[in-house]
Amino acid sequence: MASPTAPPPPEPLWLIAANVVRWRRYGDGGQELRPGTKAYRGGAKVYVLGTYPGMGHEQVTTIGRGRASGRWITIDTGSRHLHTFRPKLVHTPAVLRHAALAARPHTREEAEELAGLLERLAAEYRETHHGAPHPVPCRCHTCLTAAGPDGLSPA
Repeated sequence: MASPTAPPPPEPLWLIAANVVRWRRYGDGGQELRPGTKAYRGGAKVYVLGTYPGMGHEQVTTIGRGRASGRWITIDTGSRHLHTFRPKLVHTPAVLRHAALAARPHTREEAEELAGLLERLAAEYRETHHGAPHPVPCRCHTCLTAAGPDGLSPA
């Protein structure tokens, strides 16, 4: 039983969850590959706390477990480094504490709509960011997905 002085648990919030790309293109013409981002490991789950609509949602504010410390961090990252955006009802107290400071509460419908928009834009930004052909062989997120960069399944 909870002690009488303990604060009540925060109310769950609808946020957008996403995963960090396992590999991202880097360097001159995107010919190098790096795992994840500087702040997050590849495949890490993050929650989107906010976006910058005036900038075309190219940057988003996220909270997730940091690469080095494993602690919850809040950082702005490029939406092109994230994939599989989806609405999620969040119950994790640490995420809710950070979200209370930064996020505007969403309804489920708003979260679904924003998740769909971010998924489309992130895929577009991944393809247009470097504007150069992919290295061969390429392990970037686009090439590792079933469709690949040309819409063809990898052989």
